[in-house]
Amino acid sequence: MVDTDSRDGKRKLSGVSRRRFVKAAGASGVAVGLAGCISSSGGNGNGDGGGGGSDDTETGTAIDTEEVTEDITIQIAGDSRMSDNIDGIRDILHNEGGLADNISIDIIAGSQVTNNRQNQYQQWLGSGREEPTLLLMDSGWTIPFIARNQIQNLSQTLPSDMVSTVEEEYFQASVGTAQGENGDLYAIPMFPDFPTMQYRKDLLRNAGYGDSDFEKWATESMSWEQFSKITKEAMEANSDIQYGFTFQASAYEGLSCCDFNEFMTSYGGAYFGNPEENLFGPIGDRPITVDEQQVIDSIKMVRTLLNGEDDEHALDGITGNIAPEAVLQWTEEPSRKPFTGGDAIMHRNWPYSININGAEDAFGEDLGVMPIPYGIPAEEAEYPMTGGPVAALGGWHMAMNPSAPDRKKQAAVQVLRAFMQPEAALANFGLQGWIPPRPELLDSDRAAEVDVIGRYLPQLKVAGENAIPRPVTVVWPQQSSQIASAVNAAYAGEKAPQQAMSDLKSTLEQIEQSQ
Repeated sequence: MVDTDSRDGKRKLSGVSRRRFVKAAGASGVAVGLAGCISSSGGNGNGDGGGGGSDDTETGTAIDTEEVTEDITIQIAGDSRMSDNIDGIRDILHNEGGLADNISIDIIAGSQVTNNRQNQYQQWLGSGREEPTLLLMDSGWTIPFIARNQIQNLSQTLPSDMVSTVEEEYFQASVGTAQGENGDLYAIPMFPDFPTMQYRKDLLRNAGYGDSDFEKWATESMSWEQFSKITKEAMEANSDIQYGFTFQASAYEGLSCCDFNEFMTSYGGAYFGNPEENLFGPIGDRPITVDEQQVIDSIKMVRTLLNGEDDEHALDGITGNIAPEAVLQWTEEPSRKPFTGGDAIMHRNWPYSININGAEDAFGEDLGVMPIPYGIPAEEAEYPMTGGPVAALGGWHMAMNPSAPDRKKQAAVQVLRAFMQPEAALANFGLQGWIPPRPELLDSDRAAEVDVIGRYLPQLKVAGENAIPRPVTVVWPQQSSQIASAVNAAYAGEKAPQQAMSDLKSTLEQIEQSQ
């Protein structure tokens, strides 16, 4: 279920029903491959790792949580960033996290392509391999591993204080993508990822805006109407700047899971109606709502940004001709480079690019950051979790291998507890750029001291409180590719918005009914 307070647009996820999880697992055990952030570009989206979890796997047995006394090493499947920072991570876990000296960690550096990592984990866990003990999992595909009974049920095995801390104090959208049947917790969110809108303060000053405006925009989302007007004014005041607004609209996973998801949801639209009931299924028994007017309006909005008010499918109130046609071929990095290179005013991207663009050799404190604009306020939206400053949810969780030896699991509990310590989370923020998974930590002085991104914590907090997950099920890879193609075609003018979404609805229905 999803619990949301529609008055302020904050999105809360608290697990999904067993029925949806049976559907999410799928008869074939196919893994779901997802992208949408820079580390995952290039994935094929198929995610067929082969095989499913063993029915004999014990994922809910109790773990001895007493501290181990012998020397022991825990293997963690991570990425190259973790491997490159292994010495710093060890220091953090022991010094800030309180990890005992007799427990050490090693990092298995996996692929930076998230789909490849998922396929590797599927092979390891599906075969009952004992190592690694802990696995860093993309929040976009943790649920299928839960559904296949392939990772440890932490609600049944961890001390209750660790579970309650996650459930009560972490970003709820992240927690929801780590939960299974009856809301049980299967992974610990390590860090979330939220997109924001970056902009050039210096260029907007030339258009008459100043510090009071920038302060307000940091936490008070503006409408797409206001955003488009301001961007156009800045283009006119800075005639040597090539682009107004750059984003990602190539026909790839990042469009369906993220950019289009944000545009659509900000106007009150949804893939499958009420996200509280249907975000993660049940496949074949949920409404498909991509042809509703809210979704059409979001496409018209983008068409106007691209082609201007004279487009036959322009949206009233939107100021046009501020985005280049090139966005239809751009993913994260191609869209970032013109902004970093000084050729754009506004740019939608993930936090990694804030560190690039806010560095002293780029724009420094002239980089502004604000939440994603909205189409309609959350209180005017028909569906909960829609409207307002929606941000697509990314990020990574730490899960436990249920086939690991008991002593390894016992030590792994202490490693997880060390990662969860507030000071350790803040230290990892400074070391690796891992956004702390607890909203309250973004209010801390230590977080604010982190170079570059520490200047933009209020904006990240708003994004985190209004994050929307992607609709992860076993059919999502098929649906995602169809969505990306249809939306890209509608943006490009190859199809009228209504026709494109009507055709897409039929395609999605066929995929749903094929299960």
